[in-house]
Amino acid sequence: MTITATEPRAVRTHAAPPQRVTFGRIVSAEWTKVRSVRSTMWTLASMIVVSVGLTALICWAVAGDLAAGDAGGETPGSFVNWGMMFGQIGALVLGIIVASAEYSSGMIRSTLAAVPRRWAVLLAKTMVLGGLLLVLGTITSVASFAAGNAFLSAEGVGFALDDPGVLRSLIGGGLYLATLGVFGLGLGMLMRHTAGAVTVGIALVFVVGNLVALVPGVAGEWLTKLMPGNAGSVVAMLDSFNPNLLGPWTGYGVFVGETILLLAVAGALFARRDA
Repeated sequence: MTITATEPRAVRTHAAPPQRVTFGRIVSAEWTKVRSVRSTMWTLASMIVVSVGLTALICWAVAGDLAAGDAGGETPGSFVNWGMMFGQIGALVLGIIVASAEYSSGMIRSTLAAVPRRWAVLLAKTMVLGGLLLVLGTITSVASFAAGNAFLSAEGVGFALDDPGVLRSLIGGGLYLATLGVFGLGLGMLMRHTAGAVTVGIALVFVVGNLVALVPGVAGEWLTKLMPGNAGSVVAMLDSFNPNLLGPWTGYGVFVGETILLLAVAGALFARRDA
C-alpha cells in the first residue's frame, strides 16, 4: 500500500480594498471625536445651565424694580437674556478645546496621517462645531429667554414673541454662540495650547472689549464697536447695555468677518507647520 502525498492548497486571501477618504468620512470622524470627548458634554452643559440659570436669577431679582421704574434707567430687554453674556464662555472654550486637545494628546498626528489634506480637516471641524453650537445655542437662547421672561411677565413687563427684536435675539443667540465657537476653534488652531488660548479668548471677549473704551476720542469709540465680543453679542441681546455699539446685524457681520479672518490665518499656519 502506498500513500500519495498531496500538496496543500494555497489559500487565497483577499484584502479589503482601502476606503477612499471622502469629505463625508472626514466630517463623520470629526463628529465622533467631538461627541466622544467627556469635556464636550460638560462644556455644553455649563453653557446651557449658566445662561438659563443666571438669566432666571437676575430677572427674578430685578423684575419688581423694573415694574416700579426703579432699575436705574435699564429696560426689561436688557435682562431677559442676560445670562447669555456668561454662557458664551462655554461656546468659546469648546471651540478652543476641539482644536487644541488634539495637540495636547498627540492625536493630531494620527488625524493628519489618515487625512493629509489639512484644509479639509479644518473645514470639517468648523462644520461639526458650528452645526452643533447652532442647534444647542438656539435652544439655550430660547430657554434663557423663556426663563427670564417668566419672571418679567409676572410683574407685567414681559415680552411676546411678536414684539420687536424678540425673534431676532432668539435666532441671533444661536448664530452668535456658533460663530463664537468657531472663533475659539481658530484661536485654538493658531495657538495650539488650551490654557493659553482660553486666556487670550476670554481676555479679547470680556476684558479688552471694555478696556479699549478708555482710549480717548473716535479711536476708542470704534475700537469698542469692533472688538469681537462687543460686535457679535448685540445680535443676541434684545436691548444692549451699551447703546453706542453697532446695530445687531451689522455687528454680527463684522464678527463673522473677524472670525473668517482668524480662521484663514490659523488654517494657513496649520497647513505649513509640523504637527
